[in-house]
Amino acid sequence: MSNAMYDKIWHQTQEDLSSMLDKESQRKVEPQSNRAFIFQTLATCYIRYVQVFRSLEGVYDQMVHPQKRALVRKVLDGVMGRILELKHEMVDLELSEYHYFDDILQDLKLAPQQLDIPIPKYFLKEKLEVIKGREKILAQILADSGLDSSTLKRSVKPIPFEEALKIIQISERARQGRLRALFMKQIFLQEFRAKQARLLSEKTADEGAAALQIQKVWRGFYQSKKIEREREEEMIFLGMNPPPQFNQLSAAILQAETVSRLRSELQFKHEESYREAVVTIKDALKAAEGPDIKESLQDQIRQWFIECRNLTGTFPDFPNVEEGGSAIIFSNKTPQQVIADIIASQDEEDKTKKNKKKKGKKAKKEKEKKVTKEKSKEEDKEWRMAPSLFLDEMEEGNNTYKDMWKNKDESWNFPQEYDPELIKEEKRKELESEIRVQVDELMRQELKNLKIAVNREKEIPSKSGKKKEGKKKNAEKKGRKGKTGTKNKDLTADRTIESLYKELVEEGLLIRSLKVNLSDYIGEYSYLGTSLRQVSIEPMPSLLDVRQLITLYGVLPLGSASVHEKAPLVKSLLLAGPSGVGKKMLVHAICTETGANLFNLSAANIAGKYPGKSGLQMMLHVVFKVAQQLQPSVVWIGDAEKTFYKKVPNAERKKVLLSQGRKELCGLLHTAPTLPSRTCQYLKESRRSPFHEA
Repeated sequence: MSNAMYDKIWHQTQEDLSSMLDKESQRKVEPQSNRAFIFQTLATCYIRYVQVFRSLEGVYDQMVHPQKRALVRKVLDGVMGRILELKHEMVDLELSEYHYFDDILQDLKLAPQQLDIPIPKYFLKEKLEVIKGREKILAQILADSGLDSSTLKRSVKPIPFEEALKIIQISERARQGRLRALFMKQIFLQEFRAKQARLLSEKTADEGAAALQIQKVWRGFYQSKKIEREREEEMIFLGMNPPPQFNQLSAAILQAETVSRLRSELQFKHEESYREAVVTIKDALKAAEGPDIKESLQDQIRQWFIECRNLTGTFPDFPNVEEGGSAIIFSNKTPQQVIADIIASQDEEDKTKKNKKKKGKKAKKEKEKKVTKEKSKEEDKEWRMAPSLFLDEMEEGNNTYKDMWKNKDESWNFPQEYDPELIKEEKRKELESEIRVQVDELMRQELKNLKIAVNREKEIPSKSGKKKEGKKKNAEKKGRKGKTGTKNKDLTADRTIESLYKELVEEGLLIRSLKVNLSDYIGEYSYLGTSLRQVSIEPMPSLLDVRQLITLYGVLPLGSASVHEKAPLVKSLLLAGPSGVGKKMLVHAICTETGANLFNLSAANIAGKYPGKSGLQMMLHVVFKVAQQLQPSVVWIGDAEKTFYKKVPNAERKKVLLSQGRKELCGLLHTAPTLPSRTCQYLKESRRSPFHEA
């Protein structure tokens, strides 16, 4: 596909997103009380956002224009976060993790495959070098310590000498028996051929009978081959057998992979040129327009000084750096508008003071009680869409698209390189904010000199400033006290992350994840989910439903830092099921799709490695510290029910932690901190039912 085709897909997707945002703004105002209607609304919105997400992911992966890709990435993360928010809304409404959209898909004329949420390819593309470097370090540590699974074979249980000798004797006798049988077969065939030759020599040769015999054999052979070929074609037609070249890549697929690779190289090339242009254009703007911007800002602030003195009789107080400096005064306003705002604010303050004296405290309290009661009653009866943390981000990206890219003529930019004019507009604002900070310092000093020279008064420090300084000092003291506390104490302050990483690898707590994609977990959509729920039968979740939940709760938050910060927090996942259903495969698939580290804190793996309560504290501290530094990370606890045994079975005493160590581990895991960004995703894997007492 060409660049124009991806631009067309982008424009269509942005139009769909714009209509979705308009509907979202209407739903904020409209309260609802019908639960069925609420779910239909949430599910329809969820499905439409999934379609937008699928289109944007493909556009971002293949588009080569660096400035367009930055905008698409912003909107893509916003849509991703909104999908997670809607999923949590549906879970809270139905009290179930699994949802079925058969009727809605039929109304929207969509196939079930279009509900599949793709994993953005930039999760791995943008940190490919980091992942490769980490894998090299891990392989080197395993090779140095002799723990490399590629060089070591699986451990074989030793057997007694007599049993080994018996196995060798059985194998040798079986070999000799096979040789003897083969020799006897050859003797029998020789005797049979000699016998047949004697019989044929005795009979008179009949050419017609011989020809007829040959025809019979050939026709039978030909017909059997024909039937075999027709049966194979029938099985292929029914989908029971793969086609002849099923495992071979077609020419179209090979060409598509080549085009995708070339696009990736072109993306990297354009990104590099864009970064270089940002620096050079900013330096050129600073040299050409910097003095003019500085002079205009000084004139603007001086005019504000003079106008305020003419109106109020005194010079104004200059805003502090924490408040924003002069930018808070002249935010898209002229000095005349600023003065008008000052006068209006003074009038409003006078009015509010008069109104406060007239109104009594009792009336206020009664009104507040009535309002709260009415609000609580309305909230109990009606449902409203919960506020979203991603709608503003999507609306901002959509408005930027409409203002900048919707009707932009790009006939001059066929190779889709960066637009220098857009860089100038962006960097001009940054340059103005940087120069404003310098100008503010100069104008503060100039204001002091004006007050001394014109008003003959010294600047008196304001009480608010003292209070703020006092608050800052108190905050600093509290912060220092908190830092020196025992909870935030670093137990390994004298060690580097590399040494802690090596220790975890050698102890077997940080393991190498298997290269398994989530798409390898094959399953089919549950087509009768809605129909079964209508007759009060809870359907059994399909493997595709499980894969969707792993994508939503495990992969997307770990892959994107911006989504993880704002999306509803999912701290841990419980994968429950019998042996062989793919629990460990899903754990490794999450690590493969996100490039995450895998920490194995299963009971059998940590038994005896860090004894005692202090040892367990040290283990968790090291794991969390390394996980926080090398994000993202996954903490896997296999056979989670064994950690909570009240009494350990005799058969598992050697594999499970002692009772005291188990209790300490449970307490430490329950009190483990929620680490920032994409640090950890706890995965608990159990063979027991989640409804079983544990």
